[in-house]
Amino acid sequence: MAEGGNMEAVAAVTAAEETKQKEAEDRRRKVERVALPAGMVLVQAFTVVTMVLSKVALNAGMHPLVLLVYRNLFAAVAVLPLAVAFERDLWKKLNLAALGWITINATLGVLLAMGLYYCGLRATSAAYAVDFLNLIPVATFLIAAVLRVERLSLASWPSRAKLLGAAAGVAGIMVVSLCKGPRLLRPSSHSHGAGSAALVHGDMVLGTLFLAGSCVSYALWFVVQARVAVVFPSRYWSTTLTCLIGSVQSAIAAAVVVALTGPGQGLALAAWRLRWDMQLATVIYSGVFNTGATFVLVSWTVARRGPVYPSMFNSLSLVATTVVDAVVLGTDVYLGGVLGAALVVAGLYAFLWGKGKELAAAKEMERRRGDVVDGCNIA
Repeated sequence: MAEGGNMEAVAAVTAAEETKQKEAEDRRRKVERVALPAGMVLVQAFTVVTMVLSKVALNAGMHPLVLLVYRNLFAAVAVLPLAVAFERDLWKKLNLAALGWITINATLGVLLAMGLYYCGLRATSAAYAVDFLNLIPVATFLIAAVLRVERLSLASWPSRAKLLGAAAGVAGIMVVSLCKGPRLLRPSSHSHGAGSAALVHGDMVLGTLFLAGSCVSYALWFVVQARVAVVFPSRYWSTTLTCLIGSVQSAIAAAVVVALTGPGQGLALAAWRLRWDMQLATVIYSGVFNTGATFVLVSWTVARRGPVYPSMFNSLSLVATTVVDAVVLGTDVYLGGVLGAALVVAGLYAFLWGKGKELAAAKEMERRRGDVVDGCNIA
């Protein structure tokens, strides 16, 4: 009788623990149902504010390389406490091979991707530049397909959707850059000055080349990140080191520019002094929020919902930046820009739909294989 009573007591405790775990899991899911989309909307808000602040700072005379150096320094300082708090032991696993891949990661993701993007942003407008952010998943897919990292088959609708989405995205950029059409909105002239009316065709062509190069660099950066995750599986330390090395590389690039062109290209010693103005606000905000906080939110979301989920919110930044660019910076809005942006968004969602279907099919196949293996083990 005593033994039976003990067994009943153990069963009751086990049932109570399972009930508590289930209730905790239900509460977590309810919180995530609201917090995950809210976090991704916040990420897009960070992107819009950073885009506008960067455009204002660049128009005020701040050199892209100076902005790049300071932004990544502040980002490294922002992420470093997270690395020390959550990944203290991983520091010991850093070796020359991992450091080499992190250096390549910084070259592609900071010096080239961000540097070219800032140059393109300075030559064009915030609304135009944000289109290229939405093309990054498409460019990553195309490069991965060329490198045979991504499989491509026209026999399935998901693969067709990805190809159609890629084509629509490229077509949208061509429409935005080549076909203005009638003006839909001409903001008042009291804004901060760097509207599209001040741009010439040469600026748009050069800016488009910079932005296209940035898009390709970002795509290559994602490919290299996969390798970095293998040789050095750290989120916070790798981000801290990438930002720090990228800042040093940008400073070296600035020194090379001064040596080749002289200090008259916006890189004189005075250009490196940060004052209590919009430039300081830009580097602090972009480093802490657009790099540090965004990294934490996106990493959490990817771990809970997968890599496709964050990209679904990219169109929010495109629409918001277009509106803010017109209202705050005084950029004219043309029909070609609106239609091109719509093509980019439609192409992005077609691509993400196809990619999501492929990921779901891969997970289902993996689950079935696991069931077969378990069945064989039981047999």
